[in-house]
This record gives sequence, structure tokens and C-alpha cells, in this order.
Amino acid sequence: MRGKRAKKYRKLMHQYEIQFSFREPYQVLLDSAILQETAQKKIDLVGRLKGVLGGEVKPMITQCDMRHLYNAKPKDEQLILQAKTYERRRCGHHELEEPLSSLECISQCVDPKGSGTNKHRYVVATQDPKIRAALRKIPGVPLVYVSKSVVILEPMAQATEEQREREERAKFKMGLKGRRGGADANQKRKRDDEDEGAQEHGTESIAAESGGDARPQKKKRVKGPKGPNPLSVRKPKKRQADGPREGEAVKPKPAKTNETRQPDENATAASAAEGEELGKRKRKRKHKPKGDGGAAPEEDADTS
Repeated sequence: MRGKRAKKYRKLMHQYEIQFSFREPYQVLLDSAILQETAQKKIDLVGRLKGVLGGEVKPMITQCDMRHLYNAKPKDEQLILQAKTYERRRCGHHELEEPLSSLECISQCVDPKGSGTNKHRYVVATQDPKIRAALRKIPGVPLVYVSKSVVILEPMAQATEEQREREERAKFKMGLKGRRGGADANQKRKRDDEDEGAQEHGTESIAAESGGDARPQKKKRVKGPKGPNPLSVRKPKKRQADGPREGEAVKPKPAKTNETRQPDENATAASAAEGEELGKRKRKRKHKPKGDGGAAPEEDADTS
């Protein structure tokens, strides 16, 4: 079996599993026509069914179809022995003188009450096109047949597709009702209230024991403009007390030239000269009188 067809069959059986609760081993209801076809073409029917359905199978045959194999001309003893190894589906028609046709027998086995449901979740493998046409009207019946030595699984019938869509819409509506406040939402709200009540009771008991209010205060969230990401903001550089900032170039001090030094030296020399002149004082020297002439004494200049 090719990969694309096998993938298609896996998806199809997965849909039957989800919507109609099919499970392994799949109960495959066989009719006498498909057994004769596979025996004539030497096809391992059970092995092919495992590959097509993607799992273990349980082949079954009705009592009426078993009687059809006995009444077939020419009679195939080997095929009868092979059919005896399959599980016998008791259709309740064994008391009749003549067996019912495969169409009537299989239709009654699949839908015994005529309610339009595949109660026992049968997969029907038949070579009769009339049987397949009748079973397409019943939702959830996978149909298998043989075409040119190839075992084929039919796609979903229109009745099956319509029921699947109805169930999907019903699930969607139930989900919307639950969101609006259905039974599940009420139960969840009730559980939350019970949890809050138990938590408050525990805090009150702790407060009574400690003599104070032990309720945790919720921190108020201040709404406002959000700042920049702190990881993307550049950190400010610290200024050094004794030296320049990091990355700042050290400026050299300007050197003193002779022109700037000369007025300073002249100023100091002038100030020193003024100090010496202030420190010098003129003084008069008085001489003693000589003789009786009464001449006035001469003033000698102070030579210093």
C-alpha cells in the first residue's frame, strides 16, 4: 500500500475513533462475496485489513453468510475451513429454512432497531454494491471492498459527514455556554469561594492567637508611564575626588615665561628699596662748646 493512501486511511480511521468511538481490535463484518473474491485472487484478507485500518482486526461472519458458503456451487471446502476460524456473529436467522440475503442480514446486524446508528461499531467488508449503498445511509459505518486486487477503504459517506458536523457545532456551543457561566464555571467559582473562605478563616485564627491583625496587606500597583529598560540605560560615571573623571583628558598647566616673571621681580625690588628708605632716619649731632668765644656749635651732617 502506498504512503499517501495509507496516510489518508489513518486520518479517516482517526476521525471514526474521535466521532464514533471506534477502538482496536476493529470488528470487521465479512460477507460471503468478499471471501470468494479474495480466495479467487489469493489475497490475504486479514493481513490487508490490518494494513488498511491501521490496527488489529477481529474478522466476523454471520450465520447466513456461512450458509451461503455451504450452498455455493462449486463448493470450496478450503474457504469454508478458513471461514470457520473467524468469529461467528449470531444474527438469529438460523431457525429459518432459507438464509436471508447478505443485504438483509448485515443491515439487521449493523442497525438492529432501525434507529440509524452503528450500535456495535462494525467495519463492513463487502463486495456487493447494494449493501454498500444501503449502509452509507447509516452514519459511522466504515466500508471496505476489493478492486483489482487492492483493498480499499471508502471515504466518509454524506450521512456520516453531516452527523460529524452536527456534533462539532454542538461541542462548540457547549464551550461558549461554559465560558458565559455554565455549570462548570459555577462549580469553579464555588471552589474558588471555598478556598478564599478557608484562607480567611486561617488568617483570622492566626490573628486571634497573636492578638493582632494578621491579614496580609496588598501592595497597591501604581499606574503610570513606564520607564526605560534598566538594562539598556547607561550607568552614570562616578567623579573621582582627587583626580579627573574617567575618560577625561588631563590638561597640562601652562609654563611660566620670562615676561611674566620679570614684573614680579621688579615689584619685589621696589618694595625692598622703599622699606630701606623708611628705615633710615636723619639725626642731628650736637657738639660741646669750645672755649669762651661763645660761638655757636657747628651742625655736622649725618654721614651715614
